[in-house]
Amino acid sequence: MTVARRMRLSWDRVSLYLPALLMGLLALGTWWLVRNAPKPPQTQQVRVPTHEPDYFMRGFSVKTFDATGRLESDMRGDVARHYEDTDTLEVDKVHMRSVTPEGRVTVATANRALSNADGSEVQLFGNAIVTRESLPRKGVAPQPKLEFRGEFLHIWVNSEKVQSDQPVTLTRGSDQFTADRMDYDNLDQIVQLQGRVRGTLQPAPGAANRR
Repeated sequence: MTVARRMRLSWDRVSLYLPALLMGLLALGTWWLVRNAPKPPQTQQVRVPTHEPDYFMRGFSVKTFDATGRLESDMRGDVARHYEDTDTLEVDKVHMRSVTPEGRVTVATANRALSNADGSEVQLFGNAIVTRESLPRKGVAPQPKLEFRGEFLHIWVNSEKVQSDQPVTLTRGSDQFTADRMDYDNLDQIVQLQGRVRGTLQPAPGAANRR
């Protein structure tokens, strides 16, 4: 057998395995490219806030002041919990005190309070009491002390409103009213009592002498 014939036979044998060899090299090259190709940047997963406290405060006191340094409000409580998903503050055994620019003092207490972020809307739960003190004015008859009591009171601080869909007791000076529901607007000087309404009116001091 001549050398040329042997070479031709060897090449024929090699050519039988050439397609498989090329496929293997192609697969190996593809694996190498995938392995060494730059990875796309991973998108940061956005954490969905849950209704779980993200911080606590115990035995705290928070005070706010206006631009002149005048005390506007003071909030104290046993425990406060902040909820990130609603941006609300829940306070146990809350005691709040606010002072208007005219000097009128309002005090609110309850077993539990729920306030929005800026404190403009507060809900009081359990033994809720809101008291607006009388403000003496020179030459003007002072408005009597005003007090709200109930198991639930909803307060809008800026608009000076107090609402409740549960039984409440309203005391104005020596007069007292009870109702199943209440809507009080201090700016408009309007109070709406609904449901079973009862009232006790006391005569003004000295009224008998003026008859």
